[in-house]
Amino acid sequence: MSKKWRLTDRTRTLLLMELAITLPALALMGFSIWNLKHIQRDKQIEAAIQRDLQYVLKGVEHKAWDKSVALITPLQKEFPSADDPEKAKAKLGELLTAHPEFAYAMLYDKKTNRFISREQPGRENDPTFCALADETISSTAKWLPLESGSLFESLRMMEKKDDPGLGFMSDWSNMGGARTYTSLAYFIPSNTPHDRVTIGMLAFDPDFLKSHFFPQIIKDSLANKNGTMSNPPAVILRSPHDYTPWVASDNWDGGKPEVDRTFLDAFRGLTASIKYPGKTVADMSNNFLHYNYTVLGALSLFMIGGILLTYRNISREMNLARLKSDFVANVSHELRTPLALIRLYAETLELGRLNSKEKYQEYFRIIREESERLTALINNILDFSRIEAGRKEYEFKETNLAELVRTTLESYRFQIEQHGFAFEENISNDVPPVIVDREAIARSLLNLVNNALKYSRDKKYIGVNLYRSNGSVNLEVCDHGIGISPDEQEKIFEKFYRCGDPLVHNIKGSGLGLSLVRHIARAHGGDVKVESAPEKGSKFIIALPLDPSARTGAAMA
Repeated sequence: MSKKWRLTDRTRTLLLMELAITLPALALMGFSIWNLKHIQRDKQIEAAIQRDLQYVLKGVEHKAWDKSVALITPLQKEFPSADDPEKAKAKLGELLTAHPEFAYAMLYDKKTNRFISREQPGRENDPTFCALADETISSTAKWLPLESGSLFESLRMMEKKDDPGLGFMSDWSNMGGARTYTSLAYFIPSNTPHDRVTIGMLAFDPDFLKSHFFPQIIKDSLANKNGTMSNPPAVILRSPHDYTPWVASDNWDGGKPEVDRTFLDAFRGLTASIKYPGKTVADMSNNFLHYNYTVLGALSLFMIGGILLTYRNISREMNLARLKSDFVANVSHELRTPLALIRLYAETLELGRLNSKEKYQEYFRIIREESERLTALINNILDFSRIEAGRKEYEFKETNLAELVRTTLESYRFQIEQHGFAFEENISNDVPPVIVDREAIARSLLNLVNNALKYSRDKKYIGVNLYRSNGSVNLEVCDHGIGISPDEQEKIFEKFYRCGDPLVHNIKGSGLGLSLVRHIARAHGGDVKVESAPEKGSKFIIALPLDPSARTGAAMA
């Protein structure tokens, strides 16, 4: 009939702790997996990355506007009046010389119908530049008188709204056989009377925009990204009609951008585009999801490992509780049997019912043997209790081990022979004195001999050997008993453990003997090992070192 496992308070506490930790963690991991699948289905990561990229492009546009306003506003205040054409033209030349970022300047006054222009003095010898400037100035001189009124009104409206009174006209054109971008800012000069229609114009130098203005803006806009990312985004400025970069950041690697933004205020007709070099937004989304799934998978494995470890510990606790229960039952039986025999024979002697002296001697011997058996059992229990409490101490003295073994076996010889065992004792003559605890070594020997008595079937043989071997003294106890399977040969030294053989379970025992033997051997700096096979007997070998420094001292368990 199988024994039921009962939950102890300690086991119940462990189970509650396991559930208290595991259930919230499982719920959190389940929610994380569901959330990742939801994100993957709705492409939320891709949308978030694209929003971030759009924010960068928006920053590029705003910086371009702010920087252009900062460059033009001081010149707006210095723009000349059209009342004196020669003086006005000279003043425009001075402004352009001081500000080479502008290609040319124009001034139109509707009251006098004067159109005054001046090209950048520093580039008068550049035929390509002059050709583009002359073409633009000539074209502007034709349409500006017609549109000046509406432009003037729109600028005044901007000023009333506390906006910078600036407008921009931009276009793509060819300069020296290459496609380039030109931008013209128009405004009302600061010294213009409120009701006088006067328009000033400044054109950015295309080379300045391409080589200095926009590269610096892109660099400033990406500064934060470059500092926090191993693979920062790359930005280009281009025409809306193709993907050929007009201005590009240093890390641009070609290909199609992920996000575009067309400028609406300053620099109309210019499109800013952005991407991550070497990977698409979809790749980044997949990498993010893959990373998170990997982390969740690893956490799941750790959790499963923790659950299994906890389950193993709880199982061991439950098994230990069962073994302790068996131990109590077995010890009770072990105590009851010798006590019953002692009481029986003592009562017989007390009543004086024996007629022969031999019977008296036999009963006295039985009482003595059972009391010794009882004493040995109680000593094992006491030793185990001291070991568990960490209070076990050993008294090491130089000992004639051969004499100790002979004396111990002699006191047990009658019981061995009474059980019908053949007994063989081989003690080598070259065994030197060894520093040991006499009582502990004697108890170890008796535990091994007692096991041989209990776990042998028909082949009743016990052999005890004592000999010197490689810096140690070996004490062997051999039998021809039931043997031990290989997978149990390490477990038999655990406290309360008993082999699965039916003979073992039919024989009462505490399950402490071999555990005590190992503790005693290791406290002496040695160890105990077993050589055995099922149905072929067992050999237990206690190895004790000759060198006193090898032992653990007055070992505390």
